[in-house]
Amino acid sequence: MRGQDFKAYDTPTRKEYGSAKNSKMLEVSTGIEGEHYMEWTRLEEIIGFAEQMGYRKIGIAHCVGLTNEAAVLKNILDKKFEVHAICCKFSGIDKKDFNLKQISDNRREAICNSIGQAMVLNDLNTELNLLVGLCVGHDILFTKYSEAPVTTFIVKDRVTGHNPAISLYSNYHLKKFIDK
Repeated sequence: MRGQDFKAYDTPTRKEYGSAKNSKMLEVSTGIEGEHYMEWTRLEEIIGFAEQMGYRKIGIAHCVGLTNEAAVLKNILDKKFEVHAICCKFSGIDKKDFNLKQISDNRREAICNSIGQAMVLNDLNTELNLLVGLCVGHDILFTKYSEAPVTTFIVKDRVTGHNPAISLYSNYHLKKFIDK
């Protein structure tokens, strides 16, 4: 779409930003960007955002593979908030119950229960939920079912050490996507 084609979105966009549920979030996020641009880490931004929004209860939905990282994050956030963390494998529902592909057929494997994670955090009335390494698709399902706003703290990328942007910077990764 060209620039002039986007004008049709101006009025509905302004209406949505003007709503009570969005105006404070826009003000706080823009304020953090303006006051702390190139100064704050993502963690500092999340803490500042949650404080300025008046949130008291934060949820962490994490991958079993990032349990240690989720624990460190929880310990940091516990100083200022009531924090609830829940692992993706908490329910132990067997992949075979849904005829899902397993990593290894020689063992029992539990599903990543991102819908269940969202339901638990909804029942705990969290006001902001953080994603810590949920797989692609599982993160989408979590976001779909979460009643609280969601932001990502860690994106899972096992190959790049959870730094998916490296695929855009490193020729070793980039060559997979660009024709020679």
